[in-house]
Amino acid sequence: MTERLLEEFDQRIEELVVLPSKGGVFEVVVDGRLIYSKKATGRHAEHDEVLASIRAI
Repeated sequence: MTERLLEEFDQRIEELVVLPSKGGVFEVVVDGRLIYSKKATGRHAEHDEVLASIRAI
């Protein structure tokens, strides 16, 4: 996922933080806004799903 984000948004990303976590937590936050939460959906995100959500911002 990180590689895909960097490939598509390399000119727009000022900072990318990857935080290891426990318990299967996976969240994507852009400018303080939660874009995707595995905990909330109960499933892992599809790459294109996250990318489309970021593009929509």
